Amino acid sequence: MNKKERLYISDIMDDPAVSYPSYYLLSKSMFANEMLHAALEAIHQINFEFYHQPKDYEEVFHLLHSGAFPLFKERYAVGYFGGRVMYLETNGWKSMPMTQDAFNMENWLVF
Repeated sequence: MNKKERLYISDIMDDPAVSYPSYYLLSKSMFANEMLHAALEAIHQINFEFYHQPKDYEEVFHLLHSGAFPLFKERYAVGYFGGRVMYLETNGWKSMPMTQDAFNMENWLVF
């Protein structure tokens, strides 16, 4: 069984601007993923200086396929696992519904 661990925001940064959620339930590999930590730090510090809106969906998919984590609505780290686009919530990765919002480039940030 793939045991999940709680990654507390307080363990990866001091004094986050946004403290909720206070932790994310992650697998061991995601728990140690520095690219995910950087995305979560940007979200919780509300610091997007290294990010920009993508010109098109290809920029988003390039990051997803490279193992990086684009941001959705400045609130969610998004990953690509097993052929599925997923977003991170406190209790782990959830399948991302492909609604009209998902296709609006203004909702995405890439680096």
